[in-house]
Amino acid sequence: MTMATEDQVKLYLAYWFQLGKKVLLNNGREKLLPNPIFEENRYSAEFENCWQRLIDPKSGDCYLEGTDQTIQQLLSPAWEIVDCARCQMPIPINQIGQTVLGCPCADLPLWPNTELPAPRFGVDSRKHLSNLSERLQRYQK
Repeated sequence: MTMATEDQVKLYLAYWFQLGKKVLLNNGREKLLPNPIFEENRYSAEFENCWQRLIDPKSGDCYLEGTDQTIQQLLSPAWEIVDCARCQMPIPINQIGQTVLGCPCADLPLWPNTELPAPRFGVDSRKHLSNLSERLQRYQK
């Protein structure tokens, strides 16, 4: 049995944020959607501030829009993050007891959409351009 790590839960949120899903705090009384989500190949300051609020006990129950699992539950040993069979996006499953069958994509009428790029982690543009430059130099020789 493998539990969801903090990194997996953060990536789960980041992917769904890219599709416009918000995270609900204070038992649903407040909604957040950090923007931007990434700065180069790391989470943005806005995302990290949002994360700190989500793991703060003073924020009450916090969960992704369209789901019932709180962030605290996802960080417990009972939960694992896997890819949805329908849309390939990360979803939580309960390893102990009843498995949750729903996916946050259920209320997105145009998802999955294979004509759009899928959500992904941020890219380090400098590293990417450096790699391209190196490859071009090899072909010019």
